[in-house]
Amino acid sequence: MSTPLKVVAVVGNLQKPSKTRALVDLIVETFSDFERIDARVIEIVDLIPGLATALDRNQVDPVTAEALVAVESADIVIAASPVFRGSYTGLFKHFFDLVDQYALANTPVILAATGGSDRHALVLDHALRPLFAFFQALTLLSGSISAQVISTELRSSTPRCSSESRWQQTTFSP
Repeated sequence: MSTPLKVVAVVGNLQKPSKTRALVDLIVETFSDFERIDARVIEIVDLIPGLATALDRNQVDPVTAEALVAVESADIVIAASPVFRGSYTGLFKHFFDLVDQYALANTPVILAATGGSDRHALVLDHALRPLFAFFQALTLLSGSISAQVISTELRSSTPRCSSESRWQQTTFSP
């Protein structure tokens, strides 16, 4: 029996509950339908106390340090962030600023984002893909973005990636 793939997802959410976390859970669940995986989800919101004040890696707390090691040793990384003003969250970027420059070389990365409209789909190619190109990671040609349908009638108090909360999910390919 083969060893399961170590999949580590980093979710750039700054609050809970998170639409981005729901999207990542859907990606992980779908992935596990096709491949044996050992999945771990790291939420930036949980790392804020030890991450936000660190100027370099030796200043992070043990929880953040362990999260960085998990990403650096993953077989596959899922990088997901809500879209704020056309890009990923600042603490998401700060987390990856602390990842070793060569740790993700040749590591497959699945890109995902959540936003308020389909215009936010550009974040995959104009923000996330260049970030992981710096790391020499292998970003997959298609990514996943979910955009909430904007309508008073469709709003939900706890939006999730499911039909009952009225989300549309689209996969974009260049």
